Amino acid sequence: GRPLAAVHFIRQNRAAKLDITFYRSTIYELAEGRSGEITGLRTEMKNRTNMMKTMTLAMLGGLILSDVAYAVMEDDPLLATVTIEQLEWRSADGDDPWVWDAEGWVGKDFHKLWFKSEGEAVDGRTESAFLEALYSRAIATYWDLQTGWRHDFEPGPSRDWFAIGFQGVAPYFFEVDATLYAGGNGTVAARLEAEYEILFTQRLILTPEVEFNAYGRDDPPRGIGSGVSDLELGLRLRYEIRRQLAPYIGINWEKKFGGTADFARAEGESSDDLQFVIGLRAWF
Repeated sequence: GRPLAAVHFIRQNRAAKLDITFYRSTIYELAEGRSGEITGLRTEMKNRTNMMKTMTLAMLGGLILSDVAYAVMEDDPLLATVTIEQLEWRSADGDDPWVWDAEGWVGKDFHKLWFKSEGEAVDGRTESAFLEALYSRAIATYWDLQTGWRHDFEPGPSRDWFAIGFQGVAPYFFEVDATLYAGGNGTVAARLEAEYEILFTQRLILTPEVEFNAYGRDDPPRGIGSGVSDLELGLRLRYEIRRQLAPYIGINWEKKFGGTADFARAEGESSDDLQFVIGLRAWF
């Protein structure tokens, strides 16, 4: 009976993978009736089993943690991209301008450095242009908090601003870029851009856009009045030859308000202009 009991005990503890010599010695001693040592042997076997389980768990834990750390490093590499949202020619009431709207960033998932620029040129002469350099921090799903510096090159005397705002995707997939600015002498300004993409096919895409600017005080040297300064509405239809390259056509409507409209009329310019546009969108 005792040898059979020992065999049954060994089968029950086979997962522990103890040394076979130890098992044979246990069978021999039990078969000879050395029952006084059974309790000690069982205790030793249990201790060895627990030790092996602990070591196994520790090794698995170490492997899991190292894999997670490696995955985190691999899933958040340093990346960079540049997008030319608009590079277009516009048919306007007066001179026909060339317009650009470009942005780019370098960084990781949560921290990025953004660059944004917009401008307009007529006959090789820059009529308006600005550049922004912003630190961007992801604060929620699809939303970044951005803060940094903006420099206005034209029109008129250059201006520098401190900028803070949000950029992201609102419900129903509206892309939004909203920024507040603080300049010298207590000057403040605000800017809002929003757009939405309507996919007719995977390559043919219609994009309605809206943009407006507001200022806290008049800036006569730059032809800007206080309050809502200007509003721009656009509708562009692009065809993506490749994902990175898409020519487009569309219409663009600009409207100046208040003091800004008065300054424009004083310079012989229109405060209301509907334009046909043709251009190219690209990213890399």
